[in-house]
Amino acid sequence: MSNDGSTTLEGTPNPEAPNPQLPIVQKLRIRYAKRGRMRFTSHRDFARAFERAIRRAALPIGHSSGYTPHPKISYAGASPTGAASEAEFAEIGLTRPMEPADVRAALDEALPDGLDVVDVVVSPGGALADLLQASRWSIELPDVSPEDARTAVEAFLARDEVLVERMMKRGLRTFDCRAAVVRLAVDPRAGTHGCAILDLVVRHDTPSVRPDDVITGLRTLCGLPIEKAPLATRSDQGPLDEQYGTVGDPLATGRDAP
Repeated sequence: MSNDGSTTLEGTPNPEAPNPQLPIVQKLRIRYAKRGRMRFTSHRDFARAFERAIRRAALPIGHSSGYTPHPKISYAGASPTGAASEAEFAEIGLTRPMEPADVRAALDEALPDGLDVVDVVVSPGGALADLLQASRWSIELPDVSPEDARTAVEAFLARDEVLVERMMKRGLRTFDCRAAVVRLAVDPRAGTHGCAILDLVVRHDTPSVRPDDVITGLRTLCGLPIEKAPLATRSDQGPLDEQYGTVGDPLATGRDAP
């Protein structure tokens, strides 16, 4: 028997090994959304729901080797709990090829409402995480006027450094959230929504700068008068165009893959 218990010394499958392995023949990249109340779903909760959905959809998911095999699923760039998102990503490995449209329909049907599969493409290879260089966020600020928001945004952008604090795994940390901000402006739609709406593009640095970090900087250092909790929604996540401050589609190259 081999070290992982999956084959005999002669190389034949071991019937007593849990989940004898099949090779991965296709990798699919998946874009999904967290909407409504599902924005409060943690990444761990989503991962459990996603694995259940894969089982319900009867997808031929590959598994890792050994006596505790895990489904071949990788996640990249998960949004913080409490934020809505239209641009979350995962990659799965299948043991037989499937049409991306069929996988999308099956997973979307198996997931709970509010966790919605937006797109599925064949992976062209390489690391998906390398393509997720920046995010674009829309942040609604209840009971904040567009004029007050513009004043705070101008003060934020005029600063060379905006230091904020956040509790992390190793304790409270102070860091600069200004350097990661590629674009910050008041959305012109703000007047029609009865609140200010910020259009934010933030580069994925270390530590990662979240929308609430930018809001903290706007409130504590730039005079943003905010009393109600903002609602942040990620609209895009992908390659960053530094010149124009735009975020591209990380699945674009996969649509032409065989």
